[in-house]
Amino acid sequence: MIGLDLAALLLGYLIAGTLRTGHVFQVQSLRLIGVMIPTFIGVAFNNGAYSIVSLERPGRGIAKAFEALMFSVAAVIALLFYLKVSTDFSRLIFGIGTVFGAALLALSRWCVGNWAGRSHNWSFENTLVLVDGITVVPRHGEVIVFADEIALNPAADDPSILDKLSKIIRHCERVVVACPQERRVAWAHMLKGCAIDVEIVSPELLTLGAVGIRTDHDRKTLVVSSRPLGLRDRAMKRALDLAIAVSAIILFGPLMLVMAALIKLSSRGPVMFKQDRMGLNNHIFKLLKFRSMRAGDSDLMGLRSTSRDDERLTELGKFLRKTSLDELPQLFNVLAGDMSIVGPRPHALGSMAEARLFWHIEPRYFHRHAMKPGMTGLAQVRGYRGATVREADLTNRLQSDLEYLAGWTIWRDFRIIARTFKVLTSMNAY
Repeated sequence: MIGLDLAALLLGYLIAGTLRTGHVFQVQSLRLIGVMIPTFIGVAFNNGAYSIVSLERPGRGIAKAFEALMFSVAAVIALLFYLKVSTDFSRLIFGIGTVFGAALLALSRWCVGNWAGRSHNWSFENTLVLVDGITVVPRHGEVIVFADEIALNPAADDPSILDKLSKIIRHCERVVVACPQERRVAWAHMLKGCAIDVEIVSPELLTLGAVGIRTDHDRKTLVVSSRPLGLRDRAMKRALDLAIAVSAIILFGPLMLVMAALIKLSSRGPVMFKQDRMGLNNHIFKLLKFRSMRAGDSDLMGLRSTSRDDERLTELGKFLRKTSLDELPQLFNVLAGDMSIVGPRPHALGSMAEARLFWHIEPRYFHRHAMKPGMTGLAQVRGYRGATVREADLTNRLQSDLEYLAGWTIWRDFRIIARTFKVLTSMNAY
């Protein structure tokens, strides 16, 4: 769609310039192209001209594109007038080019939009319908999964069930759950930790005439969860992750090699400690750290939190933990896409506080996995780090994690990174 719009506007202003001067590439047309196209693209991104709905409904997409074009024309006219450079631009080429561009834009969107719609059966989202105990009629393009056939139970007290669900929904943008009323809360809680749109089928809404819900033909659903980041936000966050991770690996690569050699020479066992942690969509991945404990004392399940004076730590391990150098290998987790630089810190599957598993203490615990786990996070820069001895140690962290998810901005990530450096340089991080 972006390519079509760029081509339409480019061709429109070139045609106008040719009609006016007899030359295809001349200064007046190129000036207008340089001003109009960036303005149009910026406005179109923000008004929904590039969206799934615009793909599903070409007429709406054309209307949104026209809206962006008219706003861009007004903005450019105001800018040229304010800068007192309007005499450098041909009003005739501007007007004719805009008319031609709008016509080509509408024609291309209509033709290609209808072709794309027919080719994809007018379905541009991967929608999974999770059926649990009731009958539901699938729509075109939907994938049906029966919970009982693959042993999915929303009430199961087992992270491996969440991991199984994460693999099923990995490539989905939307999950619709059809289940009896008494199981809706359990499914909603289970799926809130997934970075996708989640809806619960509620047939009774047809008779209630409820509003503010999603309607798909004769199916009405309650939207109980939505992804915390849109496509543009995810792209920005991933770009920041890659920029920092690649730079840090190059910068700290020699130091990491020295640390690896010292660990190998100072104690028996592998250099790396690999532990199952729960990440995005409740997917289980292997977190990397430099080994700081004696090999025989490694706690793969994380049943016991590590304290500052833990007797299981080697002398080198105490230094690594005090300076947070043991966390450096997680840069490779970021590079692989399992983690982010900033996000909720991933916990070991057996982590407990006051002899209770984290998700037994707080039912919302798995909701924090709707975003990639991070090397640092809002909870950590607020001082909520180290061993989880009391239940409050968990609830404070969880509240910060959920606050981070609800109010994410790229600028907040920058601020958290800056505060993390401040904590690290004070040598108090643990």
